[in-house]
Amino acid sequence: RLDHRTGNAVLPRVSVVDMREELRNGNRSIFSKRLDELIRDRLDKKEQIILFMNRRGYSNFVSCRSCGNAIRCPHCDVSLTLHRGHRLVCHYCGYTIPSFEATCKTCGGVRFTKAGIGTQQLQDLLTKLYPSEKILRMDQDTTMTAGSHEEILNRFRNHEASILIGTQMIAKGLDFPNVTLVGVLNADSSLHLPDFRASERTYQLLSQVAGRAGRAELPGEVIVQSRNVDNPI
Repeated sequence: RLDHRTGNAVLPRVSVVDMREELRNGNRSIFSKRLDELIRDRLDKKEQIILFMNRRGYSNFVSCRSCGNAIRCPHCDVSLTLHRGHRLVCHYCGYTIPSFEATCKTCGGVRFTKAGIGTQQLQDLLTKLYPSEKILRMDQDTTMTAGSHEEILNRFRNHEASILIGTQMIAKGLDFPNVTLVGVLNADSSLHLPDFRASERTYQLLSQVAGRAGRAELPGEVIVQSRNVDNPI
């Protein structure tokens, strides 16, 4: 049994925030009031923060407002993800539309809706909220070149940034003594995947990313944002 953390560090305090309640209280931001307060508190203390968003890109998909159909990959039949520069990319085969067409191929509609949020949009939002802070992003798009993975981690380790945001690749194996806050922006994103082990894998992922906080002398705190807080996971 492993009953203690190395160096006698204590496990972080984990809180689950109901984002439905946040919406009822007039908060339409992707950040709950509690998470926003803690981010500002840690920034004032010069401590570091990891924010977990298990979606890369800018928006999850683009759909036609007239017929509701999403723009899909012709090869994989999955929705294309919107990236910066209005690029639509298939995260399975890499098929790319450099700039999505202004006319829906299904109904001829010309109005589109961007749905969901990815790591790129999260980085833009954080830059606007905390303009004086340096923010690093780690996902498949920022780690495609040789050495880029280590470069991002070394910059964060050297305190060149206050906030690190990323996908599953930041969920485990990272050990930064100054990280005292971990925020999970949407804990439900992997819960309803068409996989009979989705619940188990979601629990593993949340446990792993929570373990990035408070790994040394400074105590850690974890905020898990969810719209499905009654789920046993």
